[in-house]
Amino acid sequence: MSAPHDLAIRGGTIVTASDRFRADLGIRDGVITDIASRIEGAKEEIDATGLMVLPGGIDAHVHLAQPTSDGTVMADDFASGTRSAAAGGNTTVLPFAMQVKGTSLRDCVTAYHAQAEGQCYTDVSFHLVISDPTPQVLGQELPALVRDGYTSFKVFMTYDDLVLNDAELLEVFEVARRERALVMVHAEGHDAIKHMTRRLEEQGKTAPYYHAEAHHQIAEREATHRAISHAQLTDVPVMIVHVSGRDPMEQIQWAQKRGMKVHAETCPQYIALTRDDLKGLNMDFEGAKYVCSPPPRDIDSQNAIWEGLRDGTFEVFSSDHCPFFFEGSDGTGKDNPRARTSFKWVPNGIPGVETRLPILFSEGVSKGRITLERFAALTSTNPAKLYGLYPQKGALVIGADADITLWDPAREEVITQERLHHGSDYTPYEGMQIKGWPVRTILRGQTIVLDGVVLGAKGFGAYQTRGTSGAMA
Repeated sequence: MSAPHDLAIRGGTIVTASDRFRADLGIRDGVITDIASRIEGAKEEIDATGLMVLPGGIDAHVHLAQPTSDGTVMADDFASGTRSAAAGGNTTVLPFAMQVKGTSLRDCVTAYHAQAEGQCYTDVSFHLVISDPTPQVLGQELPALVRDGYTSFKVFMTYDDLVLNDAELLEVFEVARRERALVMVHAEGHDAIKHMTRRLEEQGKTAPYYHAEAHHQIAEREATHRAISHAQLTDVPVMIVHVSGRDPMEQIQWAQKRGMKVHAETCPQYIALTRDDLKGLNMDFEGAKYVCSPPPRDIDSQNAIWEGLRDGTFEVFSSDHCPFFFEGSDGTGKDNPRARTSFKWVPNGIPGVETRLPILFSEGVSKGRITLERFAALTSTNPAKLYGLYPQKGALVIGADADITLWDPAREEVITQERLHHGSDYTPYEGMQIKGWPVRTILRGQTIVLDGVVLGAKGFGAYQTRGTSGAMA
């Protein structure tokens, strides 16, 4: 008689978005099949005594192998990006299939799948990016893709090659409402940023630090309010992504208190960094390592983000992993001749997919700012629900995929570039002390990372077609 389970995880504390309890997990054919006080007779057993058994991390906002308008090379492809994600306790990531202006959205999606095929260590699913909302895209391609399981897409309110004007935003929102798709919004006011950039350059203020001044929180606040207003007019749920501080957060709270379906995401850079990091050593180019949009703010903004993480304003905690090389062997990294002339040419984005979970666990759970249950909700269960993956993903329930991360809450580590698995040549969190560390990552019942060593095979990660967002309920 064969063993009833392929794998038993025994003796750990199971943590869900709503509860924690001691129990064993039984797994067969990559799926959770049993939760009991004691499970015996499995083909393989893992002793999880003293460990937390959490749903595998779902990073719902990462950029991998993404084209750029200036030829800058992104530091992570699907292989290195998902390998890094797995090492950080993640089992699923959601990157963006980005439409390049003047091209077919469907063709962009097909090409993105070709890059991912056979390369992934974790499971993946794609958001879309709409940069060119032509009648063909809005009338045919986007509706068809949503029905094919691409049930979320992102729009930008800034960047010359991505920004949509208000009329275009409203048209895209209307399609989202009709097709029941979730719209993700990068909310920063494009004209305000251009105005501030021009003024700073005229004053000779071109160091990386001034990126934080050009991308002022006021511009983020205004765009957040405008995006909410468009969503209210069109009656469509929206996700305001990478919220950086109190001003935009209060706009979101204003909408949520009035019953609007406005969801919000924040990221590690807004609890672990401030704009002072962009000063580098002495207002030098080292500050370019921290350039991202929106930029980190100040201590009051960090405090506001923690308030929002605790009270439910933020439902999702993602990395916004957007990795570039700092040096770059061929002059395409952040430190390139054009970027040295002005902050506006520094590639926007920082690496963070591997460090997302340890930073939130250490700064949040270990320091008593959030509970373990809230950690599980923010990093796995809520993303699964909002992006149409639940309960196959993001849940430790019978019938769910056996995507599990084992955490040692007492383990202390230091983040260093040397230990990370991403493609970038630096980490903005260098030297950060961490308490609480993922010690084993399990994808569909298979251990893919153990104590920082990647054991999973490239290509084991599978593409996941998604259902309708839980925001539509």
